Amino acid sequence: MKTRDYIYYDYTKSLCPECLELIDAKIVFQDGKVFMLKYCRTHGDSKVMIADDVEYYKQIRNFNKQSEMPLKFNTKVHYGCPYDCGLCTDHEQHSCLTVIEVTDRCNLSCPTCYAMSSPHYGRHRTLDEINKMMDVVVANEGEPDVVQISGGEPTVHPDFFKILDLAKTKPIKHLMVNTNGIRIAKDVNFVEKLASYMPDFEVYLQFDSFDAEVLKKLRGEDLTDVRRKALENLNKFNVSTTLVVTLQRGLNDHEIGEILAYALKQPCVRGVTFQPTQVAGRNDNYNDQAGRITLTEVRRKIYEQYPIFTPEDLIPVPCNPDALCMAYALKVDDQVIPMTHLINPDDLLNNS
Repeated sequence: MKTRDYIYYDYTKSLCPECLELIDAKIVFQDGKVFMLKYCRTHGDSKVMIADDVEYYKQIRNFNKQSEMPLKFNTKVHYGCPYDCGLCTDHEQHSCLTVIEVTDRCNLSCPTCYAMSSPHYGRHRTLDEINKMMDVVVANEGEPDVVQISGGEPTVHPDFFKILDLAKTKPIKHLMVNTNGIRIAKDVNFVEKLASYMPDFEVYLQFDSFDAEVLKKLRGEDLTDVRRKALENLNKFNVSTTLVVTLQRGLNDHEIGEILAYALKQPCVRGVTFQPTQVAGRNDNYNDQAGRITLTEVRRKIYEQYPIFTPEDLIPVPCNPDALCMAYALKVDDQVIPMTHLINPDDLLNNS
């Protein structure tokens, strides 16, 4: 009897890539990879790879745990996911990290920008609006774990430090500022002021590449010196920093190991986040078929390019194991020890 060229694994709902209608989808294993097979009555069949590692994909379900609910929900269910949000009662998880966009504007016009920001786009939110946004987060979470001040570019907001002062009056456990680093590179007094918000404060610094041509493609200009100067100033005041890398396959994914090695040499850097480009906002010069990179590909490239980490060190994050993977390491002088060598991940999961 003839067999299919894939193994059926699961059934789910997805969106048609053409009309964004909610449609049925199969999850299948084929040639060692995980694909979603979709069918839209208007646009027909489509196929997308969602993972290139079948065994890891099957393993992530072991990291599910009981969801942590918000204290309150903001909207009712009318049409079902993904059309209801904000959070509706069907939402399975509270907000592990809440992003508050204080402005639409930016001092760059990056070819890759999910917010479509630019120097003249949109407007700045008022302090009253921002205060209400923060109060909604606090009402939902009680004591929010992490709140990220973002935009646009938040440092161009005329009331930037008033926003941070306001956030510090709220019961927020950890406050972050998402930034391209331009103001941090240019104004050392600005960085000194940022340091006054420590502890429980962090800079989430855009850091995509060491290659000028890659930066021009992603950001529209060569920001190599800006990045290095920003880190120099952040190191000077020891402001806790995470480097944030927007990844595209074939563009900068070969730099993962180099960026990790560089980050470990910076006293202020506490982590590196690798974020695959999403098809949202402005994506000039981006071909999704060629440039799209999955979480499992990023995970594999980390341990291939930076072998201090092994596959066992890079584990799913329970709040969304399909979309998040993390590794912790302890740095003592020049020695880097993955935390999974010291702590059983199952113990963390069971007590988290």
